[in-house]
Amino acid sequence: MSMGKCKKKRKESKWRRWNSKDRSAFNHILGDLTKDPTVLSMKQYMQHGTTSTYEHCVSVARVSYKLDRLLHTECDKKALLRGAMLHDLYLYDWHDPTSHDKLHGYHHADKALSNAKTHFNIDRKEQDIIYSHMWPLNLTRIPKRREAWVVCMADKYVSIRETLHRRG
Repeated sequence: MSMGKCKKKRKESKWRRWNSKDRSAFNHILGDLTKDPTVLSMKQYMQHGTTSTYEHCVSVARVSYKLDRLLHTECDKKALLRGAMLHDLYLYDWHDPTSHDKLHGYHHADKALSNAKTHFNIDRKEQDIIYSHMWPLNLTRIPKRREAWVVCMADKYVSIRETLHRRG
């Protein structure tokens, strides 16, 4: 064995794996949505740390997809990914107190839901995902469907990761 760099190849867990089949399904479902000018406008707003709202929503969609697979929740993939991608479509800088009503955490889901309904044809599952993604902060907005639960958990995980690491 040489004295050079010796790297141990770590077996990638099912959680971390992102194979071509997953990537293809993800891109097929979100393809048009991620190219839409309204969705792309989320790139101009910062979410947590140095992560844009657009990057945050893509991360939440990716983690939601992985959680669904890991937990075998058998979610409606289209509703899961579209709801995750649109869950923070509020379209303002929440760091600027003059750009929105106070208490952003309590009210931005309403604005995101209104914008999603205005710009996209979203179904009841997608509406529930957006409406309830801030539970338990909004105690009365308990997720009603498994897709909403998965996105709610993914959003908390991604938000904590972005805040602690100050990156996407």
